Amino acid sequence: MTTTMTVVDFTAFLVLATAMSFTPGPNTTMAAAMGANWGLRPAMRFVWGVPVGWCALLLLCASGVGALVMAAPVMKTAIKAVGIAYLVWLAYKLSGSGKLAEAKDASLIGFWQGVCLQFVNVKAWLLALAIVAGWIVGFEDQLMRLAIVVPIMLLYAFASNLLYASVGALLRTWLAQGQRLLWFNRAMALVLVLTAVWMIKA
Repeated sequence: MTTTMTVVDFTAFLVLATAMSFTPGPNTTMAAAMGANWGLRPAMRFVWGVPVGWCALLLLCASGVGALVMAAPVMKTAIKAVGIAYLVWLAYKLSGSGKLAEAKDASLIGFWQGVCLQFVNVKAWLLALAIVAGWIVGFEDQLMRLAIVVPIMLLYAFASNLLYASVGALLRTWLAQGQRLLWFNRAMALVLVLTAVWMIKA
């Protein structure tokens, strides 16, 4: 068994982590929408919740429970069903908000929602299982590898959602004019619906 993570292995891990963390998905879409509708400070609760929840999911997968859950058809179907329903509900709530004043009155998606979203997000499950299978399981130094992987993924999950939330917050003044916020929210809602469709096929 290999006991050290080579430069090639580490680079491959970083490439995967970057691609999966910074591409649009349920987390980054919601972070951008929250930044645009409520501003960066309120969005930070969700931004912090995502990495905490995702790393908890990664540790769950590293313990072997994740693979068992995804291998059980009933459990996998239940996770997908809840995730799809939640994304569609979020898309519905977003699609009707056309003014910042309306958005401020809406229920904020906070820290615990950010944590829980990871456990019904198929993209998060697939990434966690891929990292565990490729860089942790089967190596003698699993704990050392976890000690390397978890902080990096915590940083990536935080940075990617902070970036999207910041972009959304920077657009607030521009989006407040006319129907721009409404169409922005509808675009974010469409991304969530497309993600839900992808989850059906995943």
